[in-house]
Amino acid sequence: MKFGVVTFPGSNCDQDMIYVLESIVNQEVVSLWHKDHDLQSCDFIVLPGGFSYGDYLRSGAIARFSPIMTEVISFAKNGGYVLGICNGFQILCEAGLVPGALLHNDSQKFICNNVHLRVDNTDSLITRNCALKQVLKIPIAHAEGRYYMDDEGLSSLNNNGQVLFRYCDEEGVSNNLNNPNGSIENIAGVCNESRNVFGMMPHPERAADPELGNIDGKILIESILEAVTT
Repeated sequence: MKFGVVTFPGSNCDQDMIYVLESIVNQEVVSLWHKDHDLQSCDFIVLPGGFSYGDYLRSGAIARFSPIMTEVISFAKNGGYVLGICNGFQILCEAGLVPGALLHNDSQKFICNNVHLRVDNTDSLITRNCALKQVLKIPIAHAEGRYYMDDEGLSSLNNNGQVLFRYCDEEGVSNNLNNPNGSIENIAGVCNESRNVFGMMPHPERAADPELGNIDGKILIESILEAVTT
């Protein structure tokens, strides 16, 4: 399987993802520059975390208009797989590839911490290897991660099973006490209706190497590989 990891000016997690894909799960990876117009026949595109364009205007708003996003949007609309992590999730929302918006954390502070996620849907490429309601410990690092959706959109999101992850405690209880950023209904990750585009605020690539003492994120990456190669 061939992965493409996009680098925007200000990306800082692109090399982390490339390392995990190449060295941990032994996949072919190419680095894609934001000015490129060629996805190099990749099977799966990753928009990594960071601070694209310095988060000017708002996170992801300028990166959404980078030249390569024309190709990424076309790729996704034709059924291609795309994963946006943290800033990548923000870019996907700005591009309309996944529903919702990501606002400033309710604390108005940058948060960098390990959090717990509850898997709320296993009918997706990135969660197929998980058990329903399984709890994962994966780090977050963001200032604008508060997921928002209006009532009508939220109802549709839930009815269609598009919520992939919710923030929770170690036991899987999801409420305001374990919501790190004020996200509506504790939502930490969603997919589009077609289930080929995925966005999540936590960083699975930072929880995939045994040297870091946590490999909970690796199950999501391996789920992608198993689903596509079987």
